[in-house]
Amino acid sequence: MSIAIECHAESMETFSKLAPVEAVLFDIDGTICDSDPIHYYAFREMLQEVGFNNGEPITEEFFSEYISGKHNPDIGKLLFPDWDHDKYMKFMDDKEVLFCSLAKDQLEPVNGLHKLCKWIEDHGLKRAAVTNAPRANAELMISKLGLADFFQFLVIGSECERAKPFPDPYLKGLELLGASPKHTFVFEDSASGIRAGVAAGMPVVGLATRNPEQVLKDAGGSLLIKDYEDLNLWNMLHELEPSMAEKLDVSDGNKQ
Repeated sequence: MSIAIECHAESMETFSKLAPVEAVLFDIDGTICDSDPIHYYAFREMLQEVGFNNGEPITEEFFSEYISGKHNPDIGKLLFPDWDHDKYMKFMDDKEVLFCSLAKDQLEPVNGLHKLCKWIEDHGLKRAAVTNAPRANAELMISKLGLADFFQFLVIGSECERAKPFPDPYLKGLELLGASPKHTFVFEDSASGIRAGVAAGMPVVGLATRNPEQVLKDAGGSLLIKDYEDLNLWNMLHELEPSMAEKLDVSDGNKQ
């Protein structure tokens, strides 16, 4: 089934229950920018250098299944079970340095991102970025995309008790924003991130930028989209607008 007909009555009902929406939480890698090809290149080159998989380059399928969206310590432990913690974390740190150097020139926003951000601002919604990426990477990507003033908070998985796929980072985002999971939804692109959002009690819009649609659906994605121009997304958002308009009217009335 194509993404174009993935949005059905059940999905719309899930999001309609959020009314009035008060906040939106975003993952970063693969969600606001198509950074997975850069991560894949960095991992492929560095793993080949250390002789991983007998020197054979990893495939995109391997990257998607075992690396994308996961927490660096977990990735290091999985890739190098015979290495001690300091050794595999040194590898991961070096990989992040390579990623940052490449991202400075290659990073691009997911199609329609700035249109969506304007809609969110126009409707007075709270927003935060919630990621398993290291803080330096996250801040670099947000800055390169011109979103430093858009996000009110940045939550880093490694700075929480547990990173994604546990709900802790998303629960922290809700706490910082003073938002309820009953009136908040999430944008994610990985199975790990979707599971985290669902575990935190929120519906998740899954972006099929790189990971297979079925994987995102099986993880609990309530609505799957190609990018932020997807008509299914905008149909959902337009259905939420009346309740948000009422909320804004009440808020403006209280200020007078």
